[in-house]
Amino acid sequence: MDKPPLSPHALLDAALGAVPRRYCLPELDDASVPPLDASPATTLALVIEQARAALARRQTPDAALKDRFTGALARMVREAMRADGGDPVFQAMVLRHRAAPVREYASLSARADQDRRAVRAAVNAVAHPGKQQGLGPGPQREALARLHACAGAQAWNELHDTVQRLLEMAHTPAVAGEPPQARGLAQLLEHPALARLQRLDALASNALVVEYRTLWERYGPRSGSASAVAQGRSSRQRGDAAEALAARALEALAQRLNAAAGASAPYRVVTSMRVPAAIPAAHQHAKSEWDVVLLRRSAATEDTAAGTPAWDVCLLVEVKASVDAATTDFPRLLRGLRLLAHADKDVVYPFATRQGTVPLRGAALCALPSAPSALSRTVLYCCDAPAEPTPRLLGAASRMQLLSATPTLDFAAALTATPPADARALEPVWHALLEAPGWRAVLDQYATLRQVRELMVHTDDLLAAV
Repeated sequence: MDKPPLSPHALLDAALGAVPRRYCLPELDDASVPPLDASPATTLALVIEQARAALARRQTPDAALKDRFTGALARMVREAMRADGGDPVFQAMVLRHRAAPVREYASLSARADQDRRAVRAAVNAVAHPGKQQGLGPGPQREALARLHACAGAQAWNELHDTVQRLLEMAHTPAVAGEPPQARGLAQLLEHPALARLQRLDALASNALVVEYRTLWERYGPRSGSASAVAQGRSSRQRGDAAEALAARALEALAQRLNAAAGASAPYRVVTSMRVPAAIPAAHQHAKSEWDVVLLRRSAATEDTAAGTPAWDVCLLVEVKASVDAATTDFPRLLRGLRLLAHADKDVVYPFATRQGTVPLRGAALCALPSAPSALSRTVLYCCDAPAEPTPRLLGAASRMQLLSATPTLDFAAALTATPPADARALEPVWHALLEAPGWRAVLDQYATLRQVRELMVHTDDLLAAV
């Protein structure tokens, strides 16, 4: 006897269940012991997971586990500090931690873009080419043109000297009373942003700062450089291609679901779906744009004011370049689901998409699950990266938090001291891991990594399954 055809809902569940999960990780237990040749990162991941499991059983992790943690962290630091094949980002962090000029340079660099905008605005207020037109030819107009050019060239010392010359001109008998911009020039001369930019330029030649910048350049091209722009453009193109492939897979799935549903064809796919500000919850730090979304026309009676049917969310798909990118994104995704759950169940909300504005029912948005354990039929991460032969068990964000802890940086800075640094100096990191709320994400990192990888499918696998 032939089996009855699957309903669209059962077909969707079957299709999602059929997609291979090539990125999945095994569950660990207390018996999991890293091999002798395991990397320090792998050892740390196993130890942290065993500590989390012990705490979940209301037990205190023992001293042997602590020693394995500090020993593995010490090894990871030593590897990262190697001159050949080490981690330039970590080495730059250690240099900043121990050298005052580098700390000052890094602090000034962090706000340099804001300071440049402030100085350019102040220069434009007195020396914009449009303002120069009102002056006749002469030294003052030439100096204003030079001032404007200095701002464009980021020549901050020359800009400072030019402002001084203009102020001296303003107080000579020949031009006294002429320049209405004298007050603006005086304010520019004393502007703290200009002083910070001059100090930043002065620090740039410091030997330790040069070393610091060299380390960062080894990591990747400098922000704003031609290489960085080209790299960003290439990354966007790869992301757009992966997103298009995920959309194609969902379009194929929608066609199968519509064929099963009959003439009503209730399924459709939209991309770049933006959450409207009208949903009454904080949007900050929450996902407010979803890459690809499978929608189902609502069977409820309420329609929009224009008489068109409303839609419900069936599946939310996020496209990421790597497992690390998805793991970093996961907390934001959960906040995005909680944001949708704040929708008023009696309201139909207009969501902007690349396919036009789509009305979604608040009642269906409220019903979307937001608990990490309940997402498997609502959320997918799509990735086009190959599965690693040996998956990294310690996430990039957790590794960086371990390395950037103050005791870790102190330990790294003391590696060349006499007597040499002792791994016991890293015990404060262990205690913070077990006790401090700010370390909870690191303590839970393997469980989170498993959840993310269980939600992740390769775009080729998704397309093949549907």
